[in-house]
Amino acid sequence: MHEIGAFEAKNKLGTLLDWVEAGDEVVITRRGKAVARLVPANSAVDRGKARQAVENILARSSGMTLGGLKIKDLIDEGRR
Repeated sequence: MHEIGAFEAKNKLGTLLDWVEAGDEVVITRRGKAVARLVPANSAVDRGKARQAVENILARSSGMTLGGLKIKDLIDEGRR
C-alpha cells in the first residue's frame, strides 16, 4: 500500500494509476489524514467464494451442541 499527499497525487496521477493497475492500493491524505483510497477496479467481492465459505461454515456447525448449556447462560457469564 502506498500513501501520498493530495497535492502530490494531483501531479502524479499517471503513476498512481500504474500502481493501482499493478494491484496496489493507494491512500491519498490531506494534512496527514486519509481522505481517499484508490483500489483496483476488479477488487469486488467474489460472491462464489463468499457462498462457498458460508456453506463450509454451515456444514461444520451441523450437529454441534452446547452440551446442555443455553446460549443465554453463556452470554450472561461473558458479561460478568
